Amino acid sequence: MGTVTDDEVIRKRLLIDGDGAGDDRRINLLLKSFTKWCHSPGSPEEGFTQYQRMLGTLAQCEFSMGKTLMVYDMNLREMENYEKIYSNIEQSIMSAHDKIGECKKEIQRAKRIRKNRQEYDALAKVIQQHPDRHETLKQLEALDKELQQLSHIKENVDAKLELRKKQFHVLLTTIQELQQTLEIDEKSDSDDHSQESPAENGE
Repeated sequence: MGTVTDDEVIRKRLLIDGDGAGDDRRINLLLKSFTKWCHSPGSPEEGFTQYQRMLGTLAQCEFSMGKTLMVYDMNLREMENYEKIYSNIEQSIMSAHDKIGECKKEIQRAKRIRKNRQEYDALAKVIQQHPDRHETLKQLEALDKELQQLSHIKENVDAKLELRKKQFHVLLTTIQELQQTLEIDEKSDSDDHSQESPAENGE
């Protein structure tokens, strides 16, 4: 016979004792009653009555064991669900970090664009001081077109940056609400167990 582990002992103990409502005591009482019934010299009517009582006690133990198994399976499903939620949160946080990095890059790009635009504006002012030169006018037109393109690019970058900020804010809000929900569920489960124990002991 193999060595029995602590987990197996605990599991068998839970299956016998049910939810702590005295099933272990019922089992011991059932064993004693069965032994007494086997060696009892009483009348058949008394033996039948004792037999019916043992069947009732056995049914109670079986019901408690089934209830315990259902609770155990439910807890397993909840643990799997929480693991999925935690995994999704971790993925969301990683995605948020990536988006923050992208936003920082876009901010740096926007700063470079603004700096270039300032330099172009200063150059345009210098060019405007020499309006009599045809080549200077062509350069000025080219610079104006480039400034328009840069302005359009900056507007796109600003729009993307604003969108990323809004998405990140929504993500953080969702994560906080989810964490609060998990804390409430854990507290509710703890309160339910605390309320059930005194009631069961009273029975």
